Amino acid sequence: MAVDYTVIVVYLAGMLAMGWWGMRRAKSKSEFLVAGRRLGPAMYSGTMAAIVLGGASTIGGVGLGYQYGLSGAWMVFTIGLGLLALSVFFSARIARLKVYTVSEMLDLRYGGRAGVISGVVMWAYTLMLAVTSTIAYATIFDVLFDMNRTLAIVLGGSIVVAYSTLGGMWSITLTDMVQFVVKTVGVLLLLLPIAVIKAGGFSEMKAKLPTEYFDPLGIGGETIFTYVLIYTFGMLIGQDIWQRVFTARSDTTAKWGGTVAGTYCLVYALAGAVIGTAAKVLYPKLPSADTAFATIVKDELPVGVRGLVLAAALAAVMSTSSGALIACATVANNDIWSRLRGAVKRDGEDHDEVRGNRAFILIMGVAVICTAIALNNVVEALTVAYNLLVGGLLVPILGGLLWKRGTAQGALASVVVGGLAVIGLMATYGILANEPVYYGLLSSLAVYVVVSLATPATDAAVLAAWRERLAGRVAAEPVSEPAPVHQ
Repeated sequence: MAVDYTVIVVYLAGMLAMGWWGMRRAKSKSEFLVAGRRLGPAMYSGTMAAIVLGGASTIGGVGLGYQYGLSGAWMVFTIGLGLLALSVFFSARIARLKVYTVSEMLDLRYGGRAGVISGVVMWAYTLMLAVTSTIAYATIFDVLFDMNRTLAIVLGGSIVVAYSTLGGMWSITLTDMVQFVVKTVGVLLLLLPIAVIKAGGFSEMKAKLPTEYFDPLGIGGETIFTYVLIYTFGMLIGQDIWQRVFTARSDTTAKWGGTVAGTYCLVYALAGAVIGTAAKVLYPKLPSADTAFATIVKDELPVGVRGLVLAAALAAVMSTSSGALIACATVANNDIWSRLRGAVKRDGEDHDEVRGNRAFILIMGVAVICTAIALNNVVEALTVAYNLLVGGLLVPILGGLLWKRGTAQGALASVVVGGLAVIGLMATYGILANEPVYYGLLSSLAVYVVVSLATPATDAAVLAAWRERLAGRVAAEPVSEPAPVHQ
């Protein structure tokens, strides 16, 4: 295992080095939080694909393939569909807004009344998303070093917190590009063909497994519908995803770069399901489907390749973890703390804002690590995160983008009622039940429409300013001196 250990250690050291490099570049709030809004198509596509394809998509996607066969691709497939929908229909308008958070968008659209409450819901979502990614370190480091769960979470989480705190979005962007390449080579180019060959090829897999393993709808229509509702719609409104859209150099980059990333996700989804199906042939009686990825990597890959594929798994976890962490800190600082203390930005405070956002990443990072140690169930934590996001924020966000009659009162009522309904229904039906997101979303929609129609329309001046922002007729923040990134 010495070669494998060397590969992993070099990879982790490289992540920290890029964090240090990013610190030298991130000199303003724009540079620190959204990489100066200067990413070109190639870098934008790579980093967007990296953040949406995390540990759940890699380890969990293979586990679903082990359990359900090719239809296990649906969870990651719906993530790709959501990213495609966001990129084609909304990303250009989102990029032109020149904001930092989803709550700022809601304030612009509705007149500045929903920020703190929507910020709290978004903060809860990003926190739980970061926690789920951090928990996944335990699985990977257990395979690598037979390491204690708590120590594994602290080690993996500390590396992500370190490079994210140092350089903000610049560090995360650079590390995500490396992680994208490592994931592509490790999972698509190495693990996928090796797993299929070891299982005897597709003909042998079909001979040894039940026919439902090759039914594209074998996982069940209701499950697929729930995935669409949670993950496809979740991709449209998550702060972690929007914050990447804000990094695009232009609305064209956001649209077409995101389309490429979404297409990549569809390929990655199918690859994970095929790897899981091959693992079912090789290890038909694993105690848990979630161990399929680690088992096939540990037992079937040659020295060196094994280290690279485990580095790919680490890359998947770290990219999502770092993206969720900076999103969590951005919301906590800009949408909650700054508003509660009534802070007003003054000219020349950019450097202080970088320091403040850096401090919040560190604080949120410690909170994420501690929460990850306390929780055990990744699926439940992820479900809570997406139920809150979709049930509480989907309607007011999409309503603001698509329906001009929506009002601030309607948006605020929608966030509160939808969020409380989801929490109450999860307590009643159970966290993993489908009812919380179904009924939470319906109640959020009903309240939004009724209250909006029952209250005066949004002020014409607010809507006029909103249309100006959507049209891109508002100047971007000044950027710092380094040359634009043209990748």
